[in-house]
Amino acid sequence: MSDMSEAPNARPADRAVKMDMFADISVRVTVEVGSASVTLASLLDLGEGSVLELDRQVNDPLDLLVNGTLVARGEIVETNGRFGIRIIDVAQDGDRLAGLEARS
Repeated sequence: MSDMSEAPNARPADRAVKMDMFADISVRVTVEVGSASVTLASLLDLGEGSVLELDRQVNDPLDLLVNGTLVARGEIVETNGRFGIRIIDVAQDGDRLAGLEARS
């Protein structure tokens, strides 16, 4: 039997060791502030000083996406003069799987 078929039945400690082989893989982490649907004409009319209203309120949590899949929500913080995100809610497994299915 291959390691892949044995992994679901592995003990938690064995899974942790097998997950170590993924530790050096780079992923794209994105923070989504909001979005808007606009016509191409409206988009072309945007210029310096234009404001594009997004679909979120100022105090709404931001989405933290890993490779396009929602993994958490958080709030903007400042750290060493740079933006950061404080995690306030981790997405449930079902939410993460839904994100993967939507991209397929």
